[in-house]
Amino acid sequence: MTSRKPPLTDLAIASSVQLQPIHAIAERAGIPENAFEPYGRFKAKVDPRRVEASGAKGKIVLVSAISPTPAGEGKSTMTVGLADSLNRRFQLDGSDKLAMVALREPSLGPTLGMKGGATGGGYSQVLPMDEINLHFTGDFHAITSANNTLCALIDNHIHQGNELNIDPRRIAFKRVTDTNDRALREIVVGLGGPAQGMPRQDGFDITVASEIMAVFCLATSLDDLKQRISRITIGYTYDREPVTVADLGVAGALTLLLKEAIHPNLVQTIAGTPALVHGGPFANIAHGCNSVLATSLAKRLADVVVTEAGFGADLGAEKFIDIKARASGLLPDAVVLVATVRALKMHGGVAKDQLSEFDLDALKSGVVNLERHIENVRKFGVEPIVAINKFSSDHLEELDWVLDWCHRARVSAAVADVWSQGGGGEGGDEIASLVLDALATSTAPSVRYLYELDLPVADKIRTVAREIYRAEDVEFGPAALRKLAEIAKHGWDSLPVCMAKTQYPFSDDPALLGAPTGFTLHVRDVVPKTGAGFIVALTGTVMTMPGLPKKPAALGMDVDENGNAVGLS
Repeated sequence: MTSRKPPLTDLAIASSVQLQPIHAIAERAGIPENAFEPYGRFKAKVDPRRVEASGAKGKIVLVSAISPTPAGEGKSTMTVGLADSLNRRFQLDGSDKLAMVALREPSLGPTLGMKGGATGGGYSQVLPMDEINLHFTGDFHAITSANNTLCALIDNHIHQGNELNIDPRRIAFKRVTDTNDRALREIVVGLGGPAQGMPRQDGFDITVASEIMAVFCLATSLDDLKQRISRITIGYTYDREPVTVADLGVAGALTLLLKEAIHPNLVQTIAGTPALVHGGPFANIAHGCNSVLATSLAKRLADVVVTEAGFGADLGAEKFIDIKARASGLLPDAVVLVATVRALKMHGGVAKDQLSEFDLDALKSGVVNLERHIENVRKFGVEPIVAINKFSSDHLEELDWVLDWCHRARVSAAVADVWSQGGGGEGGDEIASLVLDALATSTAPSVRYLYELDLPVADKIRTVAREIYRAEDVEFGPAALRKLAEIAKHGWDSLPVCMAKTQYPFSDDPALLGAPTGFTLHVRDVVPKTGAGFIVALTGTVMTMPGLPKKPAALGMDVDENGNAVGLS
């Protein structure tokens, strides 16, 4: 880069960077040559079995955020910028310590729809941005193929005589595609006569909601992946007994389709920080964390691992701790909460097109959302650090007010300008210092879980709703009550819960911003994911297959005559 003046778009910035060969990034991370397989010049798959621990016992920094708004919070940008800033600090101190990034892979659904990509922004991005946001190394395609192969095998088993006595009306496993396609939510398959199979009602979820994605991200090894796939409940018999992938006898074949995909992907940030980008379950309908394998590998290689969990701390951070950390032991040593003046003003009632206007009153009204997330993180036994992600439209007096509020709330906070300055510059120095101070005083994670696993599933859901969302009560619909009884009957009630909820507020009403209390959370259904090892609680009108907006981002995308991406964000 020859200038620190940022170009207009993230894609333009990414395209201006001279990337380092992937073997140089692997060498910096301490990954031996026989442990990685290049996918082109700037991406590689890493086999964790061939990587010996460097001796570093990496500490985990979990980056979460306030409740998201259409104004954007920049959580991925802050995650990347913080890791770069930590490496800048290590370099200035003459230390040989290393920070690494562990992120989720982007889904084509939001990339082509409304939210955009998930590689960070400005001068705090993981690269190659266009390839990561599109097909990357094919992991999502492999997961989609494994998922849909299972669906085909289920239908074929029924067509060929149905030895397992599967009730076609009670098949619990859906097909998936990595695209927002509302027309596929409810479909009928098997039409066209006896040779085409048995007609039945079916539907599609988006790939990131697939249980194959969930087991992929929670597995600790290839064998553990196979065992988890074996435990997936695909449906029920006419006697209402569960049928699993193991009963169907195809766990090995499905694992075979994933044997390369399960290896974490190595890429780099603009500043040359090694980054592992792997797996991608959504946090509003799944558990919202990158793969256990990638985080574990980064922890073995680096002194500090900066990772993120999707959407606000009420969804991503809660699931990181109560699901991912509980299953893997990957407890966070520090938690960073990302907030922006723009989003806080939106929580205070300001319309999106007026957020650049100075409005201290709205900021004072909206800061209750940040306050709620701080309180929630403290419930897990961790003291949060607030990172105020600076936008060019922010007013200095507004930034100072938030910093002063954090001081009065006795929470460490700093303004970070990692979008325009990059974590490799001075933009993240203050937040990096606060994180290092927190890590220096933490000898071991003191995290506590929100609930005990021996509670009934309904009580676990109530605990999350009351303690994290501040709901007064939970109302279970008829389908949810039936499923809760079935879960108890089959002995699945010791599993943690995975809340599927709109990401924008604490409640299940997308319009109820800020920090509401006294509302009722509506749980319409609960779905056991016995391979992943959690129970999904579907609340409100949240969909496991999103739809496209009126003007999807795809309308502004193209490719030029040289094959370069255009309009990707």
